[in-house]
Amino acid sequence: MSTSVLLMIMAACGLVTFLIRLSFIAFGHHLPNDPRIAAVLRYVPPAILGALIAQEIFSLNGNISLASDNPRMWAALVALLVARVTRSVLATIATGMLALWTAQAWMT
Repeated sequence: MSTSVLLMIMAACGLVTFLIRLSFIAFGHHLPNDPRIAAVLRYVPPAILGALIAQEIFSLNGNISLASDNPRMWAALVALLVARVTRSVLATIATGMLALWTAQAWMT
């Protein structure tokens, strides 16, 4: 694939993303002002984040692994527990990384 084709594809993707976001800004006043919709939309960011990181957590050497030798899965469980107890993003990230390094060192 040539560089110019790649740049055109990237520009097209950027334009589509811009237009999608602009549509909500420009035409958002036409959306219904229903509290039920607002309540449902609060769950969109965590759902997207979960979908993005699930591949990294449950994959080991390119394959899906739910086995007990997956250090990422154990680190994610520790991070979830810390997030639930402390409600601190910094504590969750720090503890999750520490748990990952510890699990990797212990399992290898």
